[in-house]
Amino acid sequence: MKAALLTGIRKFETRQVPEPKLARDTDVLIRVKLVGVCGSDIHYYTTGRIGSQIIQFPFTVGHEAAGIVEQVGAKVTRVKPGQRIAIDPAVSCGHCDQCRAGRENTCRELLFLGCPGQLTGALCEYLVLPETCCFPIRDRTTFEQAVLCEPLAIAVYAVERGRLPARANVAILGAGPIGMSVFHVLRANHVGEVFITDKIPGRLKFSQKLKPKYCGHPDRADVVKEISDLEPLLMDVVYECSGDPAAYGQAVRLLKPGGTFAIVGIPEVDEVPFPIHELRRKEITVLNIRRQAHCTQKAIDFLEAKKINLDAMVTHHFPLEETRQAFDLVTHYRDGVMKAMIHVD
Repeated sequence: MKAALLTGIRKFETRQVPEPKLARDTDVLIRVKLVGVCGSDIHYYTTGRIGSQIIQFPFTVGHEAAGIVEQVGAKVTRVKPGQRIAIDPAVSCGHCDQCRAGRENTCRELLFLGCPGQLTGALCEYLVLPETCCFPIRDRTTFEQAVLCEPLAIAVYAVERGRLPARANVAILGAGPIGMSVFHVLRANHVGEVFITDKIPGRLKFSQKLKPKYCGHPDRADVVKEISDLEPLLMDVVYECSGDPAAYGQAVRLLKPGGTFAIVGIPEVDEVPFPIHELRRKEITVLNIRRQAHCTQKAIDFLEAKKINLDAMVTHHFPLEETRQAFDLVTHYRDGVMKAMIHVD
């Protein structure tokens, strides 16, 4: 089968690799149709690592995916051949203390698509995953929408864990695909005012479709002052979705006493400084979001019930052979890109 292999920093090659086979009675063989390019994929593309997770080249990345069931193991009951599915890229063990506590996203033996040392990624023609990773979608649901269920599930999880008070005022720092997914979920939850910052003017413009109270560029304005002038009591929750270490201090200064700082974005650096005295004096809760748990079906339900529409986030399409061009586009934020999709077949 064909696969797009990351062969070095900023290098992809399309090669023939062995097709995976069913190994367990609960396995599903999936024909991959579409893969989204995620910010974490870009970390691997530009630096070869995220923290201690370091790629040994060549390697197949990609975890936002959708496809069609080709073959199922003898004990599979939730999907059948020919069924169109969204894919949850995380495989948990189901028996460790974390899984028993309902925290599959911090499973002691967690395996994740496209993560070094764990599972081969989705930029290939076929995948084998447990049936628990396979979520049927309706006939009218597009593969693009199915792919977007992965970042949307993270947003659903982040908002649920934030435990928003009624009519909460919220800031989102970073209006990329994750930040905009969070914004959509917040709108579906009828929060108070939403304030947006981003360093990419096109993304600020894109965010205006959901009518935020404020949009600001942190390199061109004192966004903390401007937001504080508009909302002197400050924010109940700040979602940091950019991964930019500079945004951490902004988040703390934007929060009211007792507020929640939700870290959703992934920094490229290993350590990030905090304004610790303001953090402790305000008694800020720091909430780390590790992917998601139990939210894939919720994301699908949001989209299929048309409570959330992410279609406009899909801005670019590429064939598998042009994977490098797709990653370059997203790396450099060119041509107004929000979400680039790679068509495997």
